[in-house]
Amino acid sequence: MRKYETIFVIHPSFEEEAVKATIEKFKGVIENGGGTVDNVDFWGKRKLAYEIKKVNDGFYTLFNFSANPELPSELDRVFRITDGIIRHIIVKEEK
Repeated sequence: MRKYETIFVIHPSFEEEAVKATIEKFKGVIENGGGTVDNVDFWGKRKLAYEIKKVNDGFYTLFNFSANPELPSELDRVFRITDGIIRHIIVKEEK
């Protein structure tokens, strides 16, 4: 298994419960895909570096996880179709 990290930004209009549910959803995608979540770091609501779709802030979350090489593409697909995700990125950690 390879090590990856992903950071994603959730729309600021989401309530606290919806933010937690969204984080759990992505945690579930990783675990159901055969991966393991090593660390979840919720940064809270922060200002974006630049405006995206007329939004200036969002809820940032960082995941460190281990998975097979096929899982990041599935996770990317789920990020793209999930309402409320403003931006996301998945990168492989270097050794």
